[in-house]
Amino acid sequence: MSKQELDVQVLGQDAADTCCPGLLAAPLDEGQAVELAKVFKALGDPVRLRLLSMIASRAGGEVCVCDLTPAFDLSQPTISHHLKLLRQAGLIGCERRGTWVYYWLLPEMTDRLAGILARPAGRPLPESTVAAS
Repeated sequence: MSKQELDVQVLGQDAADTCCPGLLAAPLDEGQAVELAKVFKALGDPVRLRLLSMIASRAGGEVCVCDLTPAFDLSQPTISHHLKLLRQAGLIGCERRGTWVYYWLLPEMTDRLAGILARPAGRPLPESTVAAS
C-alpha cells in the first residue's frame, strides 16, 4: 500500500468517526480540501467514471477486470492504470484470484462524498437556484 493510498483511507475513516460536515454546512479546512481534491481528481476522467459505474452497478458487488477491459477501446495496461488511480483514491478495492483481479466499490468513500455534497436538511436553496429551475 502506498503512502497516498494510506492517507486517503485514513481520511475516510476519520470522516466516518467525526461526521465531517458537508460543504454547505461549514467550509473545508486546507487539509480536507487537499485530500478531497485527490478523490475528485480521480473522478475527473470519463474512463474512470465509467469504470467506477461499471463496478458499482455490477450484480453481486464485484467484477473481474476481464469483464471491464472489453468495454473500452483502450489497452489493458491503460485500464489497469485507471483502476489503480481509483484504488489510490479509496473508491474501489481489489483482490487477485489466480490470474485475474476482482474489483468492488468501497461505499465508505462514496457515502462520504455524498454527505459532503448534500444540502443540510431544512436549508433552503438560494433564490438564484430556485429562479433558474
